[in-house]
Amino acid sequence: MASPDKDLVPVLDKDGVRLTVDDAVATVTLTNPAKRNAQSPALWRALAEAGRQLPGSVRVVVLRAEGKSFSAGLDRQAFTPEGFDGEPSFIDLARGDDAELDATIAEYQEAFAWWRRSDIVSVAAVQGHAIGAGFQLALACDLRVVADDVQFAMRETSLGLVPDLTGTHPLVGLVGYARALEICVTGRFVTAEEAVNTGLANVAVPAGQLDDTVRDLASAVLAAPRDAVIETKALLRGAQDRTYEAQRSAERQAQARRLRDLAGIGD
Repeated sequence: MASPDKDLVPVLDKDGVRLTVDDAVATVTLTNPAKRNAQSPALWRALAEAGRQLPGSVRVVVLRAEGKSFSAGLDRQAFTPEGFDGEPSFIDLARGDDAELDATIAEYQEAFAWWRRSDIVSVAAVQGHAIGAGFQLALACDLRVVADDVQFAMRETSLGLVPDLTGTHPLVGLVGYARALEICVTGRFVTAEEAVNTGLANVAVPAGQLDDTVRDLASAVLAAPRDAVIETKALLRGAQDRTYEAQRSAERQAQARRLRDLAGIGD
């Protein structure tokens, strides 16, 4: 894929992650196409840092990747005895106590958790392979626009592990328990057509149209008032955990805030 952010000065550019900001739109790009944007703890720390570096003016964050693949998942070097330089290997992690292991995984998850912040709308532009950690990174975003060559797969269970990078909650929410279970335990590929049909992706387009489609979607999001988008996102995110009556109440409270704001009346 071309780099729509190539002419912007990066706010962050390290460990396979580049962050650029163009007014209200930030773009986070995975920049290691030679390794199909395979992921590592260093990349996860860079992604978490990108979230912390977002200026307050940003309303939309686009996640994209250079090359033919969005992300082939965890770098297989993680499964070797030596692991990554300066990082604990998986074997080392397994030898630690429960608290240490939990804290390490929680740190890794930070790279995936911030994409659903209430003050932004995040959009993943996904082409080619999005496997394992790559699939979960796409799932971390609010919306997904996919190229027609996309292939999602959750391979952790096939490797004797579980998906642990925040992907299980959005996956079940999008496609339901039975299909999510089947996708995870079989490790099979999910194509663009199935992704759209099941709600996993918002739209599929030819690969050459991916960036333009995401740009149009970002513009459409920006056309609505920021505070109304934030309130609406919070309403919808919380809906699955509320009863019908609780959701009705949440709608009334949110609308009251919006009406007072539009009328210039403080709480």
